[in-house]
Formats: sequence, structure tokens, C-alpha cells
Amino acid sequence: MDAESLRNYCLSKKAAEETLPFGPENLVMKVGGKIFAIFPVEPPFTVNLKCDPERAAELRE
Repeated sequence: MDAESLRNYCLSKKAAEETLPFGPENLVMKVGGKIFAIFPVEPPFTVNLKCDPERAAELRE
């Protein structure tokens, strides 16, 4: 998946909005003013997603 595909997917979610609070290099997706995803516009491509802390610990194991 590339940044444009992920951007389109995130924006397809109900009430999702795109912001650029960290500059034009990183897209920040929010719902209700809360961040749920951050990712760069250009490679290298990584994604940071919000996750319940207990679920995140489970996934890391």
C-alpha cells in the first residue's frame, strides 16, 4: 500500500479528516479531533496507528 491508497482508505471512514500539524511531510488522520493514523507522504513508508494499550502489548508479544 502506498501513501495515497492509505490516505483514501482513512478518509473513507466516517467523520475522518486530514491535517498537517507536523508539516507537509506527514499526513495526520483524525476523527473527532483525535489522531488515529500518522504516515509520511514520501518513502520510506511507515504508519503509526492508535491502538488500545492492552491490545498493543498483545500484538507486540
